[in-house]
Amino acid sequence: MRVVATAGHVDHGKSALVRALTGGEPDRLEEERRRGLSIELGYAWTTLPGAGEVAFVDVPGHERFITTTLAGLGPVPAVLFVVAADDPWMPQAAEHLAALDALGVDRGVLAVTRADLADPAPARERALDQLSVTSLAGARAVAVSARTGDGLAELREALVEMLATLPQPSAEVPVRLWVDRSFTMPGAGTVVTGTLPAGRVRPGDGLTSLRGGHRVRVVHSLGRAVEEVTGTARVALNLSGDVERGDVLVTPGAWEHTEVLDVRLGPTRLGRGDPPRRPLLHVGSAALPVHHRPLAEGLARLTVERPLPLRVGDRLLLRDPGTRRLWAVTVLDPAPPPLRRRGAARLRAAALADADGRADLGAEVARRGLVEAELLTRIGVPADGAAPGVVRAGGWLLSTARLAEAAREAAAVVREHARAAPLEPALTLPALAERLGLPGPEVAAAVVHDPLRVEAGRVVEAAAACVPAEVVAAVEALSAHLDAEPFAAPTAAELEALGLVPKVLAAAARAGLVLRPAPGIVLLADAADRAVEVLATLPGPFSASEARQALRTSRRVALPLLVHLDRTGRTRRLPDDRRHLT
Repeated sequence: MRVVATAGHVDHGKSALVRALTGGEPDRLEEERRRGLSIELGYAWTTLPGAGEVAFVDVPGHERFITTTLAGLGPVPAVLFVVAADDPWMPQAAEHLAALDALGVDRGVLAVTRADLADPAPARERALDQLSVTSLAGARAVAVSARTGDGLAELREALVEMLATLPQPSAEVPVRLWVDRSFTMPGAGTVVTGTLPAGRVRPGDGLTSLRGGHRVRVVHSLGRAVEEVTGTARVALNLSGDVERGDVLVTPGAWEHTEVLDVRLGPTRLGRGDPPRRPLLHVGSAALPVHHRPLAEGLARLTVERPLPLRVGDRLLLRDPGTRRLWAVTVLDPAPPPLRRRGAARLRAAALADADGRADLGAEVARRGLVEAELLTRIGVPADGAAPGVVRAGGWLLSTARLAEAAREAAAVVREHARAAPLEPALTLPALAERLGLPGPEVAAAVVHDPLRVEAGRVVEAAAACVPAEVVAAVEALSAHLDAEPFAAPTAAELEALGLVPKVLAAAARAGLVLRPAPGIVLLADAADRAVEVLATLPGPFSASEARQALRTSRRVALPLLVHLDRTGRTRRLPDDRRHLT
């Protein structure tokens, strides 16, 4: 299906043209038909050869109904722009055109109506001149009369030609449906309508709004029940729970709902300079007051009165109801950092200076430093691929700059902990993460670089420069004790006499100054290398008894030392319990 919105000044024949194209009646209210003008959004549809099913969203043209008009234009990718041959260029045409330009709608057809009442050429030229400096520049223009039918065939041809250029949205993306009409049907419950820009909806699907969860009972499209509908499409959903016009239904867990967003503001032909402090924000079918805080020229922070599911690159509108001025809004960051310190707004503006609303993983991670991958996905920045300058740590992404900064902080924290409590165990990864303000041990592990290393789940410094003097003295005493017999490990009493009490011994082991092949067995750090040198003199393979005699030590020491050599790949144990060097 294709969806097209009408636009143009009141009483220029938008509804009449939709009737002529579809045979349907877009004006649903008795008052609309009595007064001859649209008050609410109207809908009608037809089939155009070459384009398939086409639904028209007919919007009011009167200035008093501009909020309703923008609700109809917001989610629609194409427009039928209508001007009357017997009227000059009118204010509401200018306002609608400014809104379409701000929203980035760049597919459309210009229809010059009432061509049976006046020469359409002057109106056509005036309108094309106005369109030429907007996103609708180059739109095809057709003169038409809804009363006589003249030009309708050419208009259908122009619509088919235009619709063929529309990109086909994906059916596999999360749903975001702005509700533009809500009512209750006896025996059915809540029914809502809206334009589905992308995604897929089926009966039985679960959707959420700020009012809670909703189960889709029935899906209607173009007046009939269907098993599924994919965007772009006009849909009506019968669902559980209460939903109001202006609400938005989304795929659960797929969107970040935000009350604060950083945006780029663009001027329109109806709005230049800064917006007021409390303008209206139009997004989808919603219109709500916001607080506007300038960050720099063309950059602002908007605070909304209720959370909205927004993504990077969304196009919105700001409107000053008092002056009817409009500004284009491009969402740069729907999950920005707070501005708490003096000068924070200036720094934030500098960070956003090059942002243009396009999803860029590398740039987004660089701005944030550290960010959860799922958050980026929810705000419309695909986070499952690689990007220059991005490091992945579990479910988190770090910029290389933030990684380097955290690595420096980690080295300082580990060194300070060793200095302040030299005989206490080293920090675990969770403890280091807490000290650094990192979200978890997987991120702490990613920032551990030289001179740090992880041993048995604890973070230690590879260099011995931070080893306490007490530990150095005890290891020197051990070295003197083992000078003549390097494999004659001291007894527990001898270790205590040497000053290698448990805390000191643990610190020496963390610093890599001693080797402990088994509990209670303490040798110098190079004992394994020296043992290999001795065992190399034996004819291989050799037995454990032969190794013990060559090392001039006891079975208490020899057997754990041989197991250590096996484990580290220096020796290989044979089935007959003998060994040879590798």
